[in-house]
Parts: sequence; C-alpha cells; structure tokens
Amino acid sequence: MSIEIGGYRPGALADIVGLHARYYARYWKFGMPFETKVGMELAEFLARHDASNDLFLAAYGDEGAVGSVIVDASGGGPRGAHLRWFIVNEDMQGRGLGADLLGRAVSFCDERGYESVWLTTFAGLDAARSLYERHGFVLVGEAEADQWSGEVQEQIFERRASALPGR
Repeated sequence: MSIEIGGYRPGALADIVGLHARYYARYWKFGMPFETKVGMELAEFLARHDASNDLFLAAYGDEGAVGSVIVDASGGGPRGAHLRWFIVNEDMQGRGLGADLLGRAVSFCDERGYESVWLTTFAGLDAARSLYERHGFVLVGEAEADQWSGEVQEQIFERRASALPGR
C-alpha cells in the first residue's frame, strides 16, 4: 500500500475518529462516550485550526487516513502545545509510520520554538510510550481520572525543549 502524508482532506475527520473508536473499543472496551469525545474535540480543533501554529498531519492510504497526529498549539493552554490524536491503523503498525508521524510533529514544534509540548495517554500503551520517550517526552504525572470512560490510569507526558540534549 502506498502511503502519502499530508494535511487535511475531506473525510479525514471521520477516518481519524473511526481509527480511534475501533482500536480503543477492541482493546480497551471504550464505547460511545469515547467516540463522541474524540469526534467533538477533533471537529472543534478543525474549526479553529491555525496552520501557522497548529499541525494537522495524516497518513493516507488507498481507503483514506490510516494514521494521524495533531499539534494543537492554539488550544494547548498554559502547558504549551498539545500533541493529540496520534494513532496508526493496526495493519500499518510496526512499519515506522508512527515514528515518522511523531517525528514530523516534534520537528514542527521545534521549528516554531515551542518550549513545551504535552500529551495525555494512559498506562498500558507501551509501544506508544516507547515512541514518546524516544522523542524526548517524559512522564510528569499520573491520575486515576479517566477522561476516556475506559477505566484506565491517565498519564501526562511532557517534552521540554530546554531539557533536550544540546539545548
């Protein structure tokens, strides 16, 4: 399958919501509350997307988006730029696509001089955590709070430019 990485295309919102909904329902038993949260928040992001500060990046295959990563700097709040909706279709995992997408997102942040980039995830997503750590993210907090309605332990990772080697 040929993969092209680029910005928004019609149908990308639905594809990305679907990737999240199917994966997290299958492996983590997340249901409608999670799917609607992803859909509402991603739609809200796209409605206010500012290409000079925010990044919408998707990997497209023959059938639509097979992966995504978003940098929400405009809505990231006091923590800095918010890395969101990072996912790769199960059929594409283990081929370097996730590392490529995450690397592009981190480079985007570095090029814009973002001091802090943060993300929320949860315990048990070991492959993703490994990618985050290889790209300079550090676990800075854990909470029993579960914004995804999946009975998981939330984790917050942060990447501070000043803490990276050579800075």
